[in-house]
Amino acid sequence: MHFAAFKNHIGFYPTSSGISRFKNELSNYEVSKGTVRFPINEPIPFDLVEKIVKYRVKENSDKR
Repeated sequence: MHFAAFKNHIGFYPTSSGISRFKNELSNYEVSKGTVRFPINEPIPFDLVEKIVKYRVKENSDKR
């Protein structure tokens, strides 16, 4: 998980599995294979970010 600030958006990098698992919930945002772009002038959907982070933590734990 990574975040980065840009002039017009906040980049969120949950990997492709995080994006594909939550593609319906992310449909209002610009996405690419491993990136979600949250517009800088809109609130960040922290509930959704939390769900994606928990999913990725579980996914990584299951690989051990």
